[in-house]
Amino acid sequence: MHVSGEPSFRESVDLMFNRAVKLMDMSPGLEQKIRVCNSTYTVRFGVRLRGKIETFTGYRSVHSEHMEPVKGGIRYALSVNQNEVEALAALMTYKCALVETPFGGSKGGLCIDPRAWDEHELEQITRRFAYELIKRDLIHPAQNVPAPDMGTGEREMAWIADQYARMNTTDINAKACVTGKPPHAGGIQGRVEATGRGVQYGLREFFRYPEDVAKAKLSGSLDGKRIIVQGLGNVGYHAAKFLSEEDGCKVIAIIERDGALVNDAGLDIEDVRQWMNRHDGLMAGYPDAKHVADGAALLEEACDILIPAALEGVINMSNAARIKAPLIVEAANGPVTFGADEILRAKGVVIIPDMYANAGGVTVSYFEWVKNLSHIRFGRMQRRAEEARHILLVEELERLSKEKGVSWTMSPGFKDKYLRGAGELELVRSGLDDTMRTAYQAMREVWHGREDVEDLRVAAYIVSISRVAATYRSKGL
Repeated sequence: MHVSGEPSFRESVDLMFNRAVKLMDMSPGLEQKIRVCNSTYTVRFGVRLRGKIETFTGYRSVHSEHMEPVKGGIRYALSVNQNEVEALAALMTYKCALVETPFGGSKGGLCIDPRAWDEHELEQITRRFAYELIKRDLIHPAQNVPAPDMGTGEREMAWIADQYARMNTTDINAKACVTGKPPHAGGIQGRVEATGRGVQYGLREFFRYPEDVAKAKLSGSLDGKRIIVQGLGNVGYHAAKFLSEEDGCKVIAIIERDGALVNDAGLDIEDVRQWMNRHDGLMAGYPDAKHVADGAALLEEACDILIPAALEGVINMSNAARIKAPLIVEAANGPVTFGADEILRAKGVVIIPDMYANAGGVTVSYFEWVKNLSHIRFGRMQRRAEEARHILLVEELERLSKEKGVSWTMSPGFKDKYLRGAGELELVRSGLDDTMRTAYQAMREVWHGREDVEDLRVAAYIVSISRVAATYRSKGL
């Protein structure tokens, strides 16, 4: 959505970058080097479908190669354009630096409506797009590693990985050319849920600091907080599901392309998702909630936490002044425009910025890439050793209690939980939780430690830009 008088998505990212750089001591040359997008490749390719040749336009943009490989999703949508892909690639650079994954930033997109094609047609299109990128090293385990984004998922990543392997038959690390693959095709447990899980962990970390919660005019814990989620795709669904099922939050509204569902008592996310799966992704007719045709109006409803988890620019200069949520979590990329950001900050709204809030995806993608390069799943070597050590301790405690004649019992379930060694999923979640906590603390230090930094977004940019700058300086730039 573009409102007149408002900068484009690409300009928005640059303006936010400029706000942060003004507060940093950096040479204009280095500042320019970090800001600009290194390269964008545009490909137009034909695929014979339904008896005629269809031509598709795709992009792969590389924003920064201060570290390689560069990393970033591939998006399938009719709205894909160069401006958007370059903005998303820039965000990937800053996001990877903020959560300390050793990647530069990249992004890709194909201008296509994935719903308009059958599965076998999509496979032909995806493989041809992948072929065009692979032969230019724009998909490569050591140079450029894509992942899923809007309109793509495990299936498309498996096709891309297979296409790369067909073209590089002797590359032992071929599987590491892309992340977000299905677990049986070199993927990792917990990748599908990762971005939504990261939103949950990020919010939990925010709520560990009462003074940060107070800045958002809220108090207490996540329990009972009223949430509105925009977009029930992969990210919105998992974030809403985990926050409602595990943290006691109430999701009072979900906004989707065919309007919104509202229920003040809280929606059953799993039930809504199942309904949408059975009804072509539409929510209308869902029995346990009120359906509102004008979904966008729900962004302006009163709630504790607003989670935009779909497209960029949904909160803009045309509606920002009417937003009532005191805390916004940017689960999508760029959902709040630069103009809206100015309005919301003036109102005292706290925004947990996209480059932090949705970094769970790239974090677990990093774990998957490492797994592919090491050719062994996490936990395979140490899990049983961990269990054996725990058994030793429990048996010794039980022996001592018998010897001393002390009568005690462990609480139900404790023994099973304690004795179970961590498998891949537990290790992935542990690594993600640690990453989200550490990154929040780095942002928070700047947010609270500097008089001239008034919000988390600028703090996030300062942390990430300074890390990118340090890498460039170490290269002698």
